[in-house]
Amino acid sequence: MAGGRKAAAYPAPKYCSVKPSASPPPRLDLAPGRASAIRTVRKKWLNGTVLHYCFLDSGGADRPAGQPDAVRGAVDEWKGLGIGLDFQEVDDRSEAEVRISFKGDKSESAVGRDVLQVPRSQPTTSYGWDLTDDSGHATALHELGHVLGFEHEHQNPNAGIEWDDEVVYAALAQPPNAWDRATTFDNIIRKLDPAEVEGSTFDKDSVMEYAISPGWIRRPKQLRLQGIREPLSLSATDKEEVLAWYPALVARPRALTPHEAVMLPTRTGAQADFAIAPTETRKYVIGTFGDADVVMALFERINGELRYVTAEDDSGQDRNGRLGVKLFKGRSYLVRARVYSAWGAGEAALMHW
Repeated sequence: MAGGRKAAAYPAPKYCSVKPSASPPPRLDLAPGRASAIRTVRKKWLNGTVLHYCFLDSGGADRPAGQPDAVRGAVDEWKGLGIGLDFQEVDDRSEAEVRISFKGDKSESAVGRDVLQVPRSQPTTSYGWDLTDDSGHATALHELGHVLGFEHEHQNPNAGIEWDDEVVYAALAQPPNAWDRATTFDNIIRKLDPAEVEGSTFDKDSVMEYAISPGWIRRPKQLRLQGIREPLSLSATDKEEVLAWYPALVARPRALTPHEAVMLPTRTGAQADFAIAPTETRKYVIGTFGDADVVMALFERINGELRYVTAEDDSGQDRNGRLGVKLFKGRSYLVRARVYSAWGAGEAALMHW
């Protein structure tokens, strides 16, 4: 996002960037549809995940005192849509998947589950300017959009944008961004794989969009002449897409009994949750069956809160996932399974034994 109310008047507003992904690309020998489904789903969280976040610092004396509250307000705005994903603030960085810093002069974030690849000693998300005005609030929403797994909207291949590449490179090589060509390419010029974008049309009002100066775009003509104004709030499409990936949770997940095979939904990105209440303490295996790529995770309910136990992601591999874990009688567990894609017979199931 741009860094101030007047940023759009300048050739190069302050922009956020995304941290490079550490996730390997899908195997080259995979069928195109299967590879695309993996790209679509892999950065999204399992719905129902509780993302713990902490503030590593306050940014120092040169930053407004309200920076953390601005982020909390953006968290509440995303949560207020009724999504199934939750955010909880914690004090201990070792308990936080999302670690927020206000130091430095750049804003950036890892995208979705890529935050788990960032070393614990480093922030996953940084805010490098004032978040207490309207533009700053949009920046807070924008970076949290990255945390939720959403990419920059102007990189949507459906936008039909043809950049004046050298103009963009030259503008962003200057302050306040001082980006090298690789950073500019990754955050502006590069088009996303069609499987990575949300929806089929370009949403210039998305909070995941930048303010774009006139003259940076060759085509379409309207954008070349007018540029793109900085979006300051969540668009209707932003709200629709986040609820599509993270709908409100089902109050009572289906109970799973040993040796019972339960069919999984096979639509790309679909998720199913199952409750397990062991009748004896022993080692169990939780596994998937069928021609499908699935990510699944096991949680234990402790004092009313779900705590992560273990997970398995078999996407792009020639096998089905298995979780071998000791479960305890009298305790409560939850399995969440999200499907990347199914092929062959088009069916997939989950069982524990």
